[in-house]
Parts: sequence; C-alpha cells; structure tokens
Amino acid sequence: MTRYQRILIKLSGENFGGGEVGVDPIVVASIAKEISAVAASGVQVAIVVGGGNFFRGAELQQAGMDRSRADYMGMLGTVMNCLALQDFLEKEGVDTRVQTAITMGQVAEPYIPRKAMRHLEKGRVVIFGAGSGMPYFSTDTVAAQRAMEVHAEVVLMAKNGVDGVYTADPKKDPTATKYDELTFNEALQKQLKIADATAFALCMENKMPIVVYGAEDEGAIFRIVQGEKIGTLVTAG
Repeated sequence: MTRYQRILIKLSGENFGGGEVGVDPIVVASIAKEISAVAASGVQVAIVVGGGNFFRGAELQQAGMDRSRADYMGMLGTVMNCLALQDFLEKEGVDTRVQTAITMGQVAEPYIPRKAMRHLEKGRVVIFGAGSGMPYFSTDTVAAQRAMEVHAEVVLMAKNGVDGVYTADPKKDPTATKYDELTFNEALQKQLKIADATAFALCMENKMPIVVYGAEDEGAIFRIVQGEKIGTLVTAG
C-alpha cells in the first residue's frame, strides 16, 4: 500500500537543463522514467514545472526588462519544459496531459481543475504549465495552489544540490545538519527557506504537507510514495 494516493511534484527548470540553458534530453528522459514507475504503482501524479532553464522574470527585470513581460516569457519557458516532459513520458507509455494557465490550444488544454482531477482519476499524469498565468507569482506558489485545487495529499519539492532542509546552507556551512521532519511554525521561527514565502504561507494555512528532496536522488519520488523517509517532511504538526 502506497503512502500517498495523489501527489503534486514541483520540478525546477534548472533540473531540466542539467544546469545549462535549454532542455537536456538525457535528464528529462530520466525524470520521465522515474515518474512512469510512480504512475505504474497506481499513484495519481500531477506536476508543476519551472522555467529557469530558459528565462527567469526577476533576473530579466534586473537587466532592465519590464517585470510583467519578463514573467510572461518565463511562463512560456515552463510550457516548453512541459512539452518535453510529456514527450518523454509518452515514450515510456504514460498517458499524459498538459494544461496551461495561458491558452495555447494547439499544444495544451486550458487549466480546468475539474478536468485535471478527472485525468488523474483515469491514471493520466497531468503537467501544469505557464505558471499561474499572471506575473509576480513563482512556480512554487503555483505548485501549492494547484496541489490544493486538485486535492493532492502532498507537495514533493525537488531541490538542486541539496537533499532536504538543513539548519544552514550545507554548501557554506559544513556543520549544517538535515532535518528529517519539521513543522511550518518551526521553519518560520528558525527562518528556514523552504519555498517562496507565498507558497509556504499557502501550504501552512491549508495544512498541505511538503516533502523537500534532492532532485539528483534517483528513484526518490517512488521511495517517498512508498513511505520511505527521504528528504525533509514539513507538516502542520
């Protein structure tokens, strides 16, 4: 028996690019294989993908671009990642739907929560693209919001270069230790950066647990849904 029946996975765009600009097909194929194993175990899988391997609105703004326009460019970047992941998932034999917050009929369905839930019930993997369709919102926030709308039981947040939540930045502080479990209140008191502030507040308010795990840890998603303690579990306590 799996621990979770319906999950939402938040994948960063940087992960898709393997640290470079664009999409690394080897990395995306490996992500698709892992998700395919999870879906085959009977778990319903929804995914929110970032677009940092193409554009980051905040960084483009620093370079002088209008923030709203820069954010829209970032949203289009997420859709490119969605389509790449869909392609590799379907090569694995997984029935997949992409839903986007910005209408683009030729490549994806519009985001409709009830329809997304119906796809999940039928065993399809649903990938949400184009962020929230509005500027100034991060894909972390979209992941929290989508998880609640489709009634997911948990948000699995993949992080690059770190395998959970630590007392300090483990890259800078060798004495930093990892938390296995935390409450939202403890994370606030200790000023730990788990997700963007809006996403964190949404999950805390709605008692949506978050599992922070290392994107590089192959097979981690499957092991998490089977109940293995991986990364850091953040709950309402």
